[in-house]
Amino acid sequence: MSTLRPAGAARPAPPAGPTGPPDSTALYRVVAVVVLGTVMSVLDMTIVNVALRRLSESFGAPLETIQWTATAYTLALAAVIPTAGWAMSRIGARRTYMTALALFTLGSLLAACAWDAGSLIAFRAVQGLGGGLLQPVGMAMGMRVADRARLGRAMGLLGLPILVGPVAGPVLGGWLVDSASWQWIFLINLPVGALALLLAARLLPKDAPAAHGPRPPRLDVPGLLMLSPGLALLLYGLSRGGERGDFTAPGALLPTLAGAVLAAAFVRRALTVRAPLLDLRLLRDRTFAAGIGTLALFTCGYFGSMLLGPLYWQQERGLSATAAGLLGAPVGLVVGTTMQVAARRIDRAVPRRLIAAGCAVAAVGMALLAWQTGTAEAAPWRIVAAGMVMGVGAGMTLMPTMTTATRDLPPDRLAGASTALSINAQLAASVGTAVLSVVLGTAGQDPTGFRLTYAVTAALLALAVVPSLRLPSHRQG
Repeated sequence: MSTLRPAGAARPAPPAGPTGPPDSTALYRVVAVVVLGTVMSVLDMTIVNVALRRLSESFGAPLETIQWTATAYTLALAAVIPTAGWAMSRIGARRTYMTALALFTLGSLLAACAWDAGSLIAFRAVQGLGGGLLQPVGMAMGMRVADRARLGRAMGLLGLPILVGPVAGPVLGGWLVDSASWQWIFLINLPVGALALLLAARLLPKDAPAAHGPRPPRLDVPGLLMLSPGLALLLYGLSRGGERGDFTAPGALLPTLAGAVLAAAFVRRALTVRAPLLDLRLLRDRTFAAGIGTLALFTCGYFGSMLLGPLYWQQERGLSATAAGLLGAPVGLVVGTTMQVAARRIDRAVPRRLIAAGCAVAAVGMALLAWQTGTAEAAPWRIVAAGMVMGVGAGMTLMPTMTTATRDLPPDRLAGASTALSINAQLAASVGTAVLSVVLGTAGQDPTGFRLTYAVTAALLALAVVPSLRLPSHRQG
């Protein structure tokens, strides 16, 4: 079990992989499959968000009802993520990932065939059950086959869809909604899902966890009944509070409190039972804990702020959804490019310096956005340029932090680590979206309101510097 170490102490390097030196070809095969599956799921989430109004018109249902197509997906995703580690230990990562791909693709087909709002909501939940497993299982497979000294490069590639998808999704979604029927926002997943399944069957390494090492643990059913509903209720309460601009309303407060109580009960259980659903003892590792803290604050600000750009361009500048998406594309390109450079650099650099600098640069970029959006006469290129500065910081922070947090963990703890990182990201993004929605709603959706909301976001990114200073001050690669 990992333990706390004195500040500045180096962690002993584990073996390169569970069976010896890693195979570069195997790594790139895994990365190719995982990136394809993750791109599909991330794009789907953002495409559907753009199409909500069209879906409302097509089904003749209120927008409040159609919004459940997004909510049902998120709740199903939150409920299934905690089972990722157990599923990998029980049936293997390859089978778990292929099951997730099949569920997501099937859910996409069913959603395209939906006949009313209720059936669409139900089929989106099926998609969410598959989508919730794709990221943690894919990340765990990549970490298992990667050379510890080149983990940053692998993580950079694995994380590209997560960061670029939210920018490319609105552009693709706007085009599909404007040029084709609503069914195509789901049908587009079918060829991608089929290709991903075929490649997974051919390229992913076979595993049979039950045949090696200790017997796989039994499913922690009490823990599952606490954590999965707890996460779902927390996310639901936060989203309702953000939509209404009031966290004290019963519809937001009660599920949030219930979710918090269930999550707290799970934490207590996880720290006392022998084989919990989620290994919270990972937080006793100083580097992993510092990484989780950095990512929680940074993700809260970065992903939470993604609602601001489209609103600003459409409401304040009167642009279409497609145009708003295109203006956000340069930021996605900067994030993706910077991330590839920084992810490779983290294999040789001092993590504390690189990641703390990334948090600071992102905070400066967000502060520039606050300054520019607070002026109605600001030239669009200045706003885009400020976003690109923020994107440089994001690329320097997110995947390098994940790499640093997991690089020296033993192979048998990587599944639990990837699950914990996925839950942390989902919760932090939901908290950020809810809080910033309330700030914007309270301040008013005008230049002053956007300036204040971007300033709050800049403060969250700046706060991420604090835990990042507890990351290693020595090279890990």
